[in-house]
Amino acid sequence: MFKDTRAFSGYSVNDIPKAKSFYRETLGLDARDGVMGLLELHIKGNNPIILYPKPNHEPATFTVLNFPVKDVEATVEELKTKGVKFESYDFENFKTDEDNIFRGDGPYIAWFKDPAGNILSVLQE
Repeated sequence: MFKDTRAFSGYSVNDIPKAKSFYRETLGLDARDGVMGLLELHIKGNNPIILYPKPNHEPATFTVLNFPVKDVEATVEELKTKGVKFESYDFENFKTDEDNIFRGDGPYIAWFKDPAGNILSVLQE
């Protein structure tokens, strides 16, 4: 039914100008003003990701956007120089290291938040 649709993802933020600055300047994405006050994130090979303003926004408690990268360590280091703060997790079977990188089963991955508190990640391809 939906296999040939041009599906897209979206999530809310509480401040579109702040989000636009973060996604454009900090993360280097093509962030464009959309219709009706939306923000569109244009990422290679995908339909735009839509960020919409929501005055009573509550951040997602799960990862809303993942960025595959060749080198998680280098990416984390570069983002930290731009002021990005990474999350630390210390659960029994789920711990990030001193560099805020999870190196357990699966790909190396590190999580951070956008200005609205939504959780994003970088993960090694």
